[in-house]
Amino acid sequence: MIRPGTPDDADGAARVHVETWQAAYAHALPVDQLAELSVDQRAPNWRRWPPTFVAEEAGLIVGFIDVGSSRDEDADAELFSLYVHPDSWSTGVGRALIEAGEQRLRELGHTTAILWVLDDNPRARRFYELAGWAPDGTAREIELFGFRFPEVRYIKTL
Repeated sequence: MIRPGTPDDADGAARVHVETWQAAYAHALPVDQLAELSVDQRAPNWRRWPPTFVAEEAGLIVGFIDVGSSRDEDADAELFSLYVHPDSWSTGVGRALIEAGEQRLRELGHTTAILWVLDDNPRARRFYELAGWAPDGTAREIELFGFRFPEVRYIKTL
C-alpha cells in the first residue's frame, strides 16, 4: 500500500534508508562507514521531514519517496530520494512509489523534474531509465564519509 508519509513513519523510513544504503552502495562506499550508519541517527530527520509517500506491507515500511520543488535553480521539481528495502527489490514497490511521486508533482503543477544519483549506482540508474528518466549531462561531486563521489543528474518531463 502506498500512502502519505507521517512523522510516525520515521523509524521505518530510517531503517529502509540505512539498510538500503548498506546493500546498494557496498561496492562504492567504504564498508566500515556503511556499517556505522544508524537508524537512531536517521530517524529524527524523517520525523521532522516525513517522506512524501511510504510503501507499507503488513504494517512494515518497505520503501519511501520524497519529492518537491527543486533545490537546483535551473530545474522545476525534484525527486529527492527513493529507497526500497533490499528485501522488496524487483517486486514493483519502487515502480509504485515513483509513479505516486511523479503524480504528486503533476498535481502541484510541475511539468519537469530532476533527480541526482551516484554515477556508480548501476541498479538505480537502470531503474530510473526504465521509468523514463534520462541523464541531462549535468554532473557534480558530493562528499560522503569524507570521500568525494560523482553524481549525475537525470530529468523527466512529467
